[in-house]
Amino acid sequence: MPSIEFAQPPQRILIVKPSAIGDVVHTLPVLNLLRTRYPSAHIAWLVTPTCGGILAGHPQLDEIIPFERKKWSRAWSLMQTLRRGKFDLVLDLQGLLRSGLFTWASGAPVRVGFANAREMAPLFYTHHVPVPDVEVHAIERYLSMAEAVGCERGPVTYVFPTDDADRAAAAGMLGDIGRYAVVLPGTNWPTKRWPAEKFAGMVAPLRERFGLSTVIAGAPGEGDAVAKLAPAALNVCGKTSLRQLVALLEKASLVIANDSGPMHIAVALDRPLVTPFGPTNPVRTGPYGRPDSVVRIDLPCSPCYSKTCSHQSCLQWLEVGPVLSVAEKELNH
Repeated sequence: MPSIEFAQPPQRILIVKPSAIGDVVHTLPVLNLLRTRYPSAHIAWLVTPTCGGILAGHPQLDEIIPFERKKWSRAWSLMQTLRRGKFDLVLDLQGLLRSGLFTWASGAPVRVGFANAREMAPLFYTHHVPVPDVEVHAIERYLSMAEAVGCERGPVTYVFPTDDADRAAAAGMLGDIGRYAVVLPGTNWPTKRWPAEKFAGMVAPLRERFGLSTVIAGAPGEGDAVAKLAPAALNVCGKTSLRQLVALLEKASLVIANDSGPMHIAVALDRPLVTPFGPTNPVRTGPYGRPDSVVRIDLPCSPCYSKTCSHQSCLQWLEVGPVLSVAEKELNH
């Protein structure tokens, strides 16, 4: 679509992308493009507190508006906050009824969303960004929206607010561990989890073949099963903030992660990466620009996009060997 014509450049911009962590990471290039195109604008971001940690103190953001999605009783107060923000441009990158409603509640004269947004969200937009019929990566879709509001389509740049204090905290957890690989066994769908015993099976060969210690990271409890099976690994799950997790990944020699938010952080940091994929499509939500980092079994039922499965063959049958082979290629790249 042609770029939207503004009577004057937007001065108050709101990004609506409440969750999840991977989606927030995918939106960071849009924030960078908006800040480049409209350097003097006030830019705010509507985000859940869980994901807001990755944006706290961000140098390109002027305001974070928290949205506690489990507390709908506060929705009216949030709508009033959005209205008082006097935004003249709102971008809904979530594309659901709730995000569309908040976009409309802002009262902004220009409210932009995807033409194929779900749950009647397009009813709340003044401008609709078309989406190709073919499968494209989420970031490509987001860049189309940035382009629609007058930005260039690139470069795809991720800016994180991680600072020296975060890096010092991460280093303190590691001690004198030396070169390390980070394994991230958590994910928000049970069907996207490569089995814990497979992750544990990586620890010894990572040390023996590549000289890498293993650090297990993620949310509280996500690494317990792996740590129980591989006591030689250092388990820091639940001990890092999101900003400290970024610092931990910055220095990793290798990252092995399920299809998850932290996996996308590793991509943004350009770390050597291996990511097992099962029920989801790497073309749509895989590591952006890194197809060689994906390991998957080609089964007729995959991708199914299902959060439940009676057999999970796509990941249960994926052995340690193919993952190690991709790890070796990534390390030698």
